[in-house]
Amino acid sequence: MEQKQPNPQPTGWSFSAVDAIAAVVIFAVGVVMMVDNYKIGAGWASDGPESGYFPFRIGAILCFASLVVALRSLLGKQRKLEIFVSRERFKPVLLVLLPTAVYVLAIQFLGIYVASTLFIAAFMRVMDKSSWLKTLLVSLGVSVLLFWMFEIQFKVPLPKGPLEAWFGY
Repeated sequence: MEQKQPNPQPTGWSFSAVDAIAAVVIFAVGVVMMVDNYKIGAGWASDGPESGYFPFRIGAILCFASLVVALRSLLGKQRKLEIFVSRERFKPVLLVLLPTAVYVLAIQFLGIYVASTLFIAAFMRVMDKSSWLKTLLVSLGVSVLLFWMFEIQFKVPLPKGPLEAWFGY
């Protein structure tokens, strides 16, 4: 007679660890805000507050609040040590998060329309297993529609990357 193996305990980051990581990220955002706004002027001029006055203070508030959250999540009495998300359940999140981060970076080099076409096509082929014809029609169609809507109808220029120079824009 075979013995059933007990289900392994899920592994992953606890709620407190995720809170601490989020606090560190927000603290970094606050520091960037403070440094950038200090450079443009975060004081009080003869005619009132300088342009970085309020954003500098918002950055300081973010830093202070994130420091409190980090300390409470790491040292507090009511820390949540339960698993926030198991590694197995986090993998599908990464399957969306990582390509999206690459997409945002690709916009800087390829422009929004080419990057969007590639992004939509990749998701359709990998996640949905769509045919090449459907993938090409949808990904190109969406980008052409967005180009028509933003560039032609609304006259809102979006980053076009090297294509802009090739087509003489």
